[in-house]
Amino acid sequence: MDRYFSEVLKRVSDRWVAVLAGGLSHERDVSLRSGRRLSAALRSAGMTVAEWDADSRLLSRLTEERPDAVVVALHGGEGENGSVQAVLEMLGIPYVGTGPHASRRTWDKPNAKAEVARAGLTTPDWVALPHATFRELGAQAVLDALVNKLGLPLMLKPDQGGSGLGAQVVRDTANLPSAMVGALSYGDAVLVERFIEGTEVAITVVEGEDGPEALPAVEIEPADGVYDYTARYTAGLTNYRSPADISAETAAAAGELAIAAHKLLGLRDISRTDAIIDTDGVPHFLDAKVSPGLTETSLLPMAVEAAGRSLGETYAGLVERAIERGN
Repeated sequence: MDRYFSEVLKRVSDRWVAVLAGGLSHERDVSLRSGRRLSAALRSAGMTVAEWDADSRLLSRLTEERPDAVVVALHGGEGENGSVQAVLEMLGIPYVGTGPHASRRTWDKPNAKAEVARAGLTTPDWVALPHATFRELGAQAVLDALVNKLGLPLMLKPDQGGSGLGAQVVRDTANLPSAMVGALSYGDAVLVERFIEGTEVAITVVEGEDGPEALPAVEIEPADGVYDYTARYTAGLTNYRSPADISAETAAAAGELAIAAHKLLGLRDISRTDAIIDTDGVPHFLDAKVSPGLTETSLLPMAVEAAGRSLGETYAGLVERAIERGN
């Protein structure tokens, strides 16, 4: 695959690319940081790059200026639920990343987990409930049923979204109501998972001429044990190991899980699967990202570096793939 990217770099000098970043989701600031870093990386690979916000001017820009390809660096909302991808397909503009239908399927965490579980991949047991259930059936009764079903500790997170917003680990039932309110403040439903003690890793999958390839897993060790928004984007609050400090056998199993999820969910070009490795060395699927973060503390760039590549050459290759397929 390295030879493939080397050949790609010979062809990119005439390409110009629009990087979409910003938007109106809770993750706007993170997206802008991702967009800036990605734009710099593509320029270093020899491409001409424009950074565009996903605002009311976007469609006119796309129609009038028509870049050779678009790279979506939007996080949350329209950037990951398939909306922007659907617009790009309507306009016939090539873009890097997963298509609209698979993006929507992956954006909804409970549905993605259900597909993964049906396929026989390992994922923590879970329950997903809309806000209305707590209001109509009585919050305390529902919470008691959740604990009886899944036990403690529990991981609570919004059923959609990313960047760890609203995510909390609950080890004591007294903290469950406030954690539920926190998760529901970022969405209309909450995903409650059985919390698995172990090693948290992120595995990036990149497609090349030989198909999808798993890059070295990145190990995540947040100082307070929870990889939430603050731990993700505040330097020094999380320790990272890239590649992860796990056995070769476990690393291979994590890579296989990520590739299987990438294929199963219909992901394209590049994705990131988050997983937890239990004390027996078994990786459990947590969720997948169609537009992984690219900031200074994000996991995908760490994986790319651990693989001995640059961010610019990796995305330049994906831009060429997008242009070749035409959309």
